[in-house]
Parts: sequence; C-alpha cells; structure tokens
Amino acid sequence: MEKVIITSADGHAVVPPQLWPDYLEKKYHKYLQRLHEDRELFSGSMAHLGGLRVPDSERPVFDKDGRFDEGQWGLWDHDVRIAEMDREGIAAEFAFPGDFRSIDLFWNTTNATYALPALDAGARAYNRWCSDTFSQSKDRILMIGAPLSGVNLQDVLDEVDWIADHGFAGAYTPCYCAVPNQIPVFEPYWEPVFASYAERKLTLITHAGYGMPQGYMHAEVEAAASENKAEGGDVAALGHKLMTGVFNDHGVFSDLRSRQVLWHFIMGGIFDRHPTLRMMVTEVRADWIPGVLGLMDKVWEANRDRIACKRRPSEYWGVNVIAGLSFMNKAEMALRHEIGVEMMAFGRDYPHTEATWPNTREYLSDLLQGVPENEGRAILGENMVRFLGLDRAHLAKIAERIAPTYQELIAGGEMSAALKKHLNFRCGYSEPPEDGRRLPELEAMLMRDVPRLAAAAAQLEYQ
Repeated sequence: MEKVIITSADGHAVVPPQLWPDYLEKKYHKYLQRLHEDRELFSGSMAHLGGLRVPDSERPVFDKDGRFDEGQWGLWDHDVRIAEMDREGIAAEFAFPGDFRSIDLFWNTTNATYALPALDAGARAYNRWCSDTFSQSKDRILMIGAPLSGVNLQDVLDEVDWIADHGFAGAYTPCYCAVPNQIPVFEPYWEPVFASYAERKLTLITHAGYGMPQGYMHAEVEAAASENKAEGGDVAALGHKLMTGVFNDHGVFSDLRSRQVLWHFIMGGIFDRHPTLRMMVTEVRADWIPGVLGLMDKVWEANRDRIACKRRPSEYWGVNVIAGLSFMNKAEMALRHEIGVEMMAFGRDYPHTEATWPNTREYLSDLLQGVPENEGRAILGENMVRFLGLDRAHLAKIAERIAPTYQELIAGGEMSAALKKHLNFRCGYSEPPEDGRRLPELEAMLMRDVPRLAAAAAQLEYQ
C-alpha cells in the first residue's frame, strides 16, 4: 500500500551565535555584544522554561530512543535535521526562523529594540545563512525567509527576489514584528510587495507572535527575570513565572493579533487584487476559525459597500488561506469538518520543546484513531502538497523510503497514559476547544478596524 506523505507545517531554524559575524553586514557588528547579552538573558531564561516541559525525570517517557539531546541540533545542522525527519517519517517540513536556543538577529519581538536598519540587516543575514545551510535539501526543507521591516519598500522587494531566486518556499508576513510608523498590510503601500510574492509563488507565513511590538517578548522575559531575582527565586521559579505569565495559555500563543491578520488580508481585498497569493496561519490553533469566519461574514454583509473584498470572507478560506496546525490537538481533529478538512495541515514544531517531536509517530497514531484514511492523509500532507504546489511524485518517493502506510501509522493505537499526560502538559494535546469564548474580543477588534479597512479601500479606488 502507498506510504503516507507526511509534511510538517511548522519547524524552526536559527543562526548559531558563532556565525553571526559571518553573515551580518560589518557595519552592524557594533550591536553584536549587546545581542550576546540579549541572548544570555532571553535564551537562558527560556531554557529554564523548556526544561520544565522536558525534564530529565520524563526522559523514559518521551525520549525512549535517546534522540533528544543530539536531535535538537537539526536547528542549525542540515544532516541532523534530515536524520530526524527520516526517523519520524517526515517527507518535507517548513523551516521558520526562531528558537530559544539562540536569538534572532534584531528583527524579532524576542529581541530588545534596535535601529530599524539593523532589523533589516539581521533578517537578510538569517536568509543567507539559511540558504547556505539548508538549500541543498530545499525539496524537503522548505525555507521561509525572515521579514524586513518595510520601512524601505525597495529593500523588501529586493529581498523577495533574492529568496525566490535561492529556492525559498515563502517568507514571514510583512508587519510580523510591529515597529514605529509601520503601515498596515491592507494599505496601498504594500501592493507592490504582495504582487511580487504572488508572481514569485512565495507563500506568506503568519506565525504566532504576529503583530507584537518590537522588543515585547524580550521585555516580558526581562521583567520576569528581574522580579525573580528580587524575590530570591531559583531557576525553577523563573521557569514557572514565565509559564504562568507571557507564555501561559493566554499569552503569546493566544494573542489575538495573529487572528486579526485574517480580516486584514481578506477584508482588505488583498486576495482579490492578488488571487494567487497564499498564506498559512501557523501555531495559533484553529478551533476559533469557524466562529471568526462567521463573524467576518456578518460584518462584511453589513459593510459590503465599504469593504474591499468582493466575496464573503469565508469563501477565501482554503483558497488563499489555510491553517498550519502546530502540535494539532484532539479538539481540532474533532472539529475538522467545521474547520474544513482540506484547510488543515499538521505541524510538528521541530525542535521546540512544545513540539510533537521526538514523539510524532506515537502522537499521530493516537490523534488519527477513528479518522478516515482520506481525511488523515489530507491533513498529514496532501493539503500542503496541493496548497503549496509541491512535487507530489517526488515526495511520494521519499515517503516510500521513510514513512509508514496509514494502517501502520494507526496500528500503534492510543498513546500510553504516561506519554499522553506528558504531551498534555507539553503542548496541550487534550485541551478543550475554545467554543467561541473570545468572539466578543475579536468582534470588538474587527469593528475598530472597519473604518480603517474602509479608508484603505477608498484610497485604492482613487489610485
């Protein structure tokens, strides 16, 4: 029987600190000492949080193959990454920038605040390192470029061409990191950029953390570390403070700005003007999506003469936008028909500590119990193949070598109680669905945005 093509809609990579000077333009080396200090604070603090998720006491539960210590370094090592993809049967995987084991080069919200030209230089540095490190396997490691600030539009356009010419699959959505005086994506200013992304067939990735201000997460970690020191807390106390603060269930991963981007793009008419442009929203769950699409349809009906999109907002779902479900949970699988089976793509979030890695096989076996094979295959890989236009025949050959059949995958049955408990803590595997709990907040945000969307639509009419 045909092996399952498993793709991952979420994986990460980061420049190792010792290579920062090799890839960063020399005039920005003056910031490197401060960047090392930022890393010592942020990465050191986050390591404690990561340690809470994967404590040594749990190694017999989650690391039976003894792969965690070495396997995590596929973060910046091509051969290790490919080996871990093969071990878990992953034919292709996105490589997004960002991981706590290092720190990004100025441009992310995990950084402190830096001059805007440094942000752009840091993004270019990441992109060149990523190409040098992973492009030999760009058929499997789907490289995603770091975003420029957009302050200089020509710089953004030049970078779009550079990453396309070097085999990248896409880039983080413009305005991922909010900076002063940044122009919203639905304004006419960004039209040449989206035209270029569409023309070069590059997918936009809207990842958790989208829209947060420059320096936001770094400042939160800095404050937690300062409080912990004043309280005389140890490293375990710091990890707990972070887990119950900015990185709790109501923190960065549920920040509503990552959802707001749906109506900015759809109701801003971006997909009408660039119908081949594609975007994936990743690591922001999906149980909220049916409710938000319904809300957007309602608001569009009441304001359709002022809003730029030509069709009901829900009609763009699955055509221009799908969900990348990092560590997809049981509730999302149960809601797959409401979300749309064809609009969901599994992600393992390698090598983050909240990931399904290194337990992806067991995770998927449990997740797919009772799921029809055609639906399971769609979510595991066929949807990404279709949406991104990947070479299915080529990936099928890779799957034949490394992947199980569907029957073999589900034959493992449910996870052990110990592993399920561990993964409930690590990545919320058994969390209940949101059930519309945050729709009032989202409706308030959307209604505040309607006049801005209407003003941008009016500008476009007069151009």
